[in-house]
Amino acid sequence: MKKIIIQDKEIGLISNSAGDFICLTDMVRGLEGDPRDYIRNWLRTGSTLEFLGVWEKVHNPSFNVVEFHHIKTEFIKNTFLMSTKKWIARTNATGLQAKAGRYGGTYAHSDIAIQFATWLSPEFYVYMIKEFQRLKAQEAEEAKETLEWNVKRILSKVNYEILTDSIRENLIPFKLEGTEQGGIVYASEADLINVALFGITAKQWRVANPNKKGNMRDFATAEQLLVLANLENINAEYIKDGLAQDERLIRLNDAAIHQMKVLSQSSAITKLLK
Repeated sequence: MKKIIIQDKEIGLISNSAGDFICLTDMVRGLEGDPRDYIRNWLRTGSTLEFLGVWEKVHNPSFNVVEFHHIKTEFIKNTFLMSTKKWIARTNATGLQAKAGRYGGTYAHSDIAIQFATWLSPEFYVYMIKEFQRLKAQEAEEAKETLEWNVKRILSKVNYEILTDSIRENLIPFKLEGTEQGGIVYASEADLINVALFGITAKQWRVANPNKKGNMRDFATAEQLLVLANLENINAEYIKDGLAQDERLIRLNDAAIHQMKVLSQSSAITKLLK
C-alpha cells in the first residue's frame, strides 16, 4: 500500500502483478456528497462503459463480452444503474476492484483511474499525471539501484564458489570433504575475508546485531562488495600458492585497506558505482 499526494489529497495505490491500482474513492473524498455517487455517475456514462469494455477486452481474457453487450442495451433505459460490484459480478472485470477493510474503497487500474480523473476534473487530471509519472520515475531509480546491488552481491557469491573450489582442492583432504571438519575449514576461510575487510567474524557481527536479518555482507556497501569480490579471488590464488592462513590474513587486510582507499579517492570508480 502506497500513498500519492494530489492537490493535498492522500490517495491510496496498490501494486501487484496486474499493475498499479489507484483508489477512486480517495480521489473524490472531501467533495460534496457521498463519494460512491461520483463513481456510480461515472459508471452510468456511455463513454465510460465503452472505455471499460475495450480495456477489459484487451487486458482480460476472461471478460464476459456477451454480458457486456447486454449492459449496453440496458444503458438507454432511464432506470439504468451501475456500481463497481455489479460491473465486476456481471462481466468478470478485473480493471476495477472493490475492497473492504482498512484500505477499503473502489480501486481502478492506473489506465482506468486516469480516465476517471479526466471525467472528474481537467485540473485534477493534470496533477495526477504529473504525480504518477514522478512516482514511476522514483520506482525505476530504486529498482535500478537494487539491481546494481544484487549484481555485485551475485558477483561476490560467484567468486566465493571459486574460493571454495580452491579450498576443496588445496586445503581439505579427500576423506574430510563433506564432514564437520571440512565445514570448519570453509567457515574459517569465509571469516578470514570478513576479518580482513570488516575487522570482525560473522559470529561477532551477529552478536553485535541480534535484531538484523541476514549477515554482515548483506549490509555491506557497494564499495565493500567490490573489494570483497577481489579479496576472494586473491585468497584463492594465495591458497594455491600454499600460503598459511596467518600470512594470508595480513596480505588480504593490506589489500583491503589499499583498495578501499583507492575506491574512496577515485572519481572514475564513483561514477561507475553510480
